[in-house]
Amino acid sequence: MAKLTMVFGGLLVVVSLGFWFAMGRTESAALHPAGLGVLLVLCGALANTESSRQRMLWMHIAVTVGLLGFLITGINAAVQIAKGTVTEGNPLKFDERVAAALICLVFVALCVRSFIAARKARAV
Repeated sequence: MAKLTMVFGGLLVVVSLGFWFAMGRTESAALHPAGLGVLLVLCGALANTESSRQRMLWMHIAVTVGLLGFLITGINAAVQIAKGTVTEGNPLKFDERVAAALICLVFVALCVRSFIAARKARAV
């Protein structure tokens, strides 16, 4: 799961940089998901260890970062939809928020599935 965390972190960085370049490198807010991605890569690298306690700690931190990333980007996108301002300004801002929210949601879902499987494996 640690390597998958680094993959999702890298994906967030790539998506963020892609949207930043697509927006003409003027929107610094487009780089916020890259910060989440860097945190996920760091957590994944630190979780890639033999110590199960260290691995559990860093993976729980990583899923928390993913959940916060989903909530923040998802709520921002929902607010834009509710206000009807999706097409105002640069519509790529909305697309980036939705993409980052979906990436974080898939990551959190995979982490929860992995945590449940690990718990069942320990119980047996």
